[in-house]
Amino acid sequence: MGETLPPLRDMLFILLFIGISTAVVLLFLLIPAVLTIFISTTNMDYSLKWQFIGLRNYQALLTDPLTIRFLTNTAIFTAGVLSFNVLVGLFLAILSTHVSELLGSTLRAVYLLPRVTPSVVLAFTMLWIFSPTESGVLNSLLRYIGIIKNPVAWTTDFPWQFLFLINGLVGCSLGMLIFTSAIKSIPPDYIVAARVDGASTLRIIAGIIVPMIRNHIGFVIAYQTLSLIASFEYILLTLDGGPGYYTTEVWALAAYHRAFSQYFIAADYGYAAAMVVILMLAAAILTITYWKIFRLGSGITEPKLEV
Repeated sequence: MGETLPPLRDMLFILLFIGISTAVVLLFLLIPAVLTIFISTTNMDYSLKWQFIGLRNYQALLTDPLTIRFLTNTAIFTAGVLSFNVLVGLFLAILSTHVSELLGSTLRAVYLLPRVTPSVVLAFTMLWIFSPTESGVLNSLLRYIGIIKNPVAWTTDFPWQFLFLINGLVGCSLGMLIFTSAIKSIPPDYIVAARVDGASTLRIIAGIIVPMIRNHIGFVIAYQTLSLIASFEYILLTLDGGPGYYTTEVWALAAYHRAFSQYFIAADYGYAAAMVVILMLAAAILTITYWKIFRLGSGITEPKLEV
């Protein structure tokens, strides 16, 4: 006998949820992507007037001397912040699961504060702490202790380290939560057996915990890489691509500046859209690469629909 069809009311609910999901994907993903690709083939400017110019924007990108600089900055930013996020997130997860539950929960809550703090508030707080003036929090503290005599220009002398820190404080909390959940899901029998055999805590971490959460580590690396290559929020709010000549100008920020220049008449939407399309292609390539390297598909279970 064939399977019985679900009642009409259940079918309507199923179609409703599928329709809403499809509409969201179309409105906020597919249509903007198609429009961006189309705009990248035009010379649209601030007046919104345009002519079809084919691949000239992409040709201009290939010959632009700043292209290599933006790509290099993006690689430095992504690698630095990603390393901070994964390593610090893993350290916090291990630390918070090897202390009492109350202390561990408190530690995780503290490190969640930067993520829930408004971006502007966090950015200006960090600029105040690392201010190059004598009134900067860090400079004042170090002078009081006697470590330095003259104020240090932290954001000018160490711009990348500053950006790694501010973005890492926000980003490491995601890995911390995922790794904490993964560690707590490890059967305690493995750890108890290792301790009975005389294994040290470091040996248990390196030989049991880290290997058993490798899929979660792979997911965090993949997810945050894709997030970071398009991230420029805290760079814009703090250093705005400086100090100096495009020192920390990443690809996404360069596209933003090209489209929304402070001199509005200089806006070049077509060229900026071409930069975004390149970013989309890079994200697609990275997604496929990470999917194969970390075998992310093996950690996904097909949903079962019961009616």
